[in-house]
Amino acid sequence: MTAEEFDVLICGSGSAGLCAAIWLARYGIRFKMLEARDGPLRIGQADGVQCRTVEIFESLGIADALLKESYHVMEIAFWSACSKEGEVGGEQGVIQRDYVGPDTEPGLSHQPHVILNQARVNEIMMDEVVRLSGNQNNVEYGRRVRDVTVVKEAEEDVQVSLKLPYVKVAAEDRHGKSHVYRAQYVLACDGAHSTVRKSLGFHMQGDSSDTNWGVMDVFVNTDFPDIRKKAIIKSQHGSIILIPREGDQLVRFYVELPPSATQPLDLEHLTQRVSQVFQPYQMQIVDTAWWSTYSIGQRLADHFHDSMRVFLTGDACHTHSPKAGQGMNVSLQDGYNIGWKLGQVLTGRAPESLLETYILERKDTATKLIEFDRGFAKLVSSSSSSTSHEDQVATNGDQKTTTTPAERFREQFLAAGRYTAGLATRYPASCITRSRAPGSVGFVCDEAKGITIGMHRC
Repeated sequence: MTAEEFDVLICGSGSAGLCAAIWLARYGIRFKMLEARDGPLRIGQADGVQCRTVEIFESLGIADALLKESYHVMEIAFWSACSKEGEVGGEQGVIQRDYVGPDTEPGLSHQPHVILNQARVNEIMMDEVVRLSGNQNNVEYGRRVRDVTVVKEAEEDVQVSLKLPYVKVAAEDRHGKSHVYRAQYVLACDGAHSTVRKSLGFHMQGDSSDTNWGVMDVFVNTDFPDIRKKAIIKSQHGSIILIPREGDQLVRFYVELPPSATQPLDLEHLTQRVSQVFQPYQMQIVDTAWWSTYSIGQRLADHFHDSMRVFLTGDACHTHSPKAGQGMNVSLQDGYNIGWKLGQVLTGRAPESLLETYILERKDTATKLIEFDRGFAKLVSSSSSSTSHEDQVATNGDQKTTTTPAERFREQFLAAGRYTAGLATRYPASCITRSRAPGSVGFVCDEAKGITIGMHRC
């Protein structure tokens, strides 16, 4: 069987794979994407595009369509259960608005946080790949990866133009026919159930909780006043994160659910929970475009590469809850990071040692993401300490200040805003990120005062 050869083989055509492909196309690298689906993504699940990702789209020259078609998240509202009789209609436990303010810290970025269907985000990136490469066939759909091997010695009776070591990938199409590919490098962009990761013997390490959430994209009739704002609602019946979608009609609900052992996790139950949480407001779900349920878990791959020839990206090496809106964004940034570095190496502009910085930078980023998500998932849960109806008193000198549960929750949530906007990442020192040692001269010029080494901004 004749094997097709490429410089880079991308397993998966999601956010990470497409962003890497844009860079490879820019550098004129021979690459191919293998996608198990029969065609492009049709319904997106991770649709929040954070400020940093919009900045990346801008740097790639593809932000116009994203900004024009998306919902711009300008405000966030916080709602909590009333703790006193007489509030919001006089019924204890119904929700009241505590705060409305900017979604993103003023001055944090010149780009907004936006919402756009992931399928459309992918389409924007694919259009750019085609434009740059001049090739309409960058993806082979219906190709399910079966086995990945790093070849360190020349195979008998096979003429290979790639230098050792190289990677051999076996895949099969929808008819069960086998296909063999060889590449200098392989990117595992094939999701949480990554066949590439499993084929290499790598494992996901971490845990999951018994906390269940549902997610649904719906059309509603409602008198809830903040239906077109991003909103966090914490009631005695559970928590909901409300995300308006593009088009001015569709909204997304992330709905906290009880453990699956005590309640069925189905659409009817999701709908009931939504109605309960939004009391005393009416929330009639007219139609459901998409829904799913999941258990919160945070996991990290025990290895991010094999022989510096196979690199794991996105959900293939880190999984977490979707509520902080980081999944697609961090995955896309993984692809951006490894994409330009492979372009530099394969065109002779940089040594192979540059690729080591992908592991250094992105594994550190993923580790911190998992740590952040554990705390964030607890924060938005109704069982967190911030939902207690007892006020806390803090002493500041001779003055005493009282903070309510809603105030404490809001403060913690807003404090996480820089991270969730994608603007808190700081890379450690490496061959491309090195701060000036004390007493050295000339590395940081006067014009760079206030810049934090390893970050894209001060």
